[in-house]
Amino acid sequence: MKTYTGSCHCEAVTFTFSADITEAIECNCSHCAMKGLVLTFIPQSNVTIASGEDKLTTYLFNKRHINHTFCAVCGVQPFGIADDTMAINLRCLKDFDMTAVTINQFDGKSL
Repeated sequence: MKTYTGSCHCEAVTFTFSADITEAIECNCSHCAMKGLVLTFIPQSNVTIASGEDKLTTYLFNKRHINHTFCAVCGVQPFGIADDTMAINLRCLKDFDMTAVTINQFDGKSL
């Protein structure tokens, strides 16, 4: 397993986790598509929010099941939370090679 570090754009929110990331999804729902999110899923217990938890704001829509969490300062969404799983936005990881993972298309628009 590799340890990853990520943040929002202004770095008010920072986080770390360990995982083997080989795949991710690119969802076509209105929210993910507009933001350009590329997501991988990690158990929430594996993620440590190192700073800025007080800067996080949540947006809920549709079935209101996923907490789309974003930085109240810069507006970037480093992750979302549903149940005990975090959807990590790979675009927010430091020194992450997006070409090293398989990105699968997910039809969230049809849900």
